[in-house]
Amino acid sequence: MSVQQDIDVLKTVPVRKAERSKWMQVFKSRTAVVGLFLVAFWILAALLAPILPLPSPTDSDVMAMADPTPSAAHWLGTDILGRDLLSRLIFGARTVLVVAPLSVAVAMVVGIAIGMVAGYYGGWIDTLISRFSDIILAFPVLVLYVILIANIGPSVFNIVIATTIASAPGIGRITRGLVLGLKEQEYVAAARLRAEGTLYIMLVELLPNCRSMLIVDACLRIGYTIITIGILGFLGLGLPPPNPDWGGMVKESTTVINVWPLMSLAPSFAIVSLVLGFNLLADGLREAWKP
Repeated sequence: MSVQQDIDVLKTVPVRKAERSKWMQVFKSRTAVVGLFLVAFWILAALLAPILPLPSPTDSDVMAMADPTPSAAHWLGTDILGRDLLSRLIFGARTVLVVAPLSVAVAMVVGIAIGMVAGYYGGWIDTLISRFSDIILAFPVLVLYVILIANIGPSVFNIVIATTIASAPGIGRITRGLVLGLKEQEYVAAARLRAEGTLYIMLVELLPNCRSMLIVDACLRIGYTIITIGILGFLGLGLPPPNPDWGGMVKESTTVINVWPLMSLAPSFAIVSLVLGFNLLADGLREAWKP
């Protein structure tokens, strides 16, 4: 092993220790722990959904349609079609916890890419990307979602596309601002002196130093996306039936909300608790990782 390789190995030791310490700080934040508990609860429920002794979320119980109140067979009661509420709630979590993080992940990749390019190169490239982002950000987010989904149709793929179009410019703007402050640092200049390529500098030198802020932003965006998916479901633009959809469940309960409010409260509570979990987790991460 060469001397330079020995030095590189020694440099990685304190970096790894600092990373572990950084993540351990998160568990010292009560806000982060509460948020993590709420998120973990729904993740665990979604993972265990196939093996839990629950009725099918799409099968109707004709006997229960006349009496939707909770029973031994239906712990939270049934909806207007006789489908088990608890089952649809838990299986609906599987849908939300796949669609929302997947949508945000794709939007983060696109947003980080355009933000890195705009911030690193500057000049006319930065101007062109920034003006295009301004056009997208000028639209109210919900209106943009409704326009896109109404025209291309409701599906998981289309929700991912709509989220990417609506969120990537904002993520790009955050990334651009971070890169503008970091690209003048000495370690970036040292990488240039070593004749490192632009892609290497972006991915190895700049991106890791933007990571904390981007992770916090991603948690917040997942929460916003969950709300948006719920609103789209309520407007009839969510996932097509018979897929369990929390927003669709709230919409279906509006005709009987005065008779049986739990039919609306259960999915509403699910949306609120999961969004609150991601928001608290983001706040806790911000507290733990602040300079």
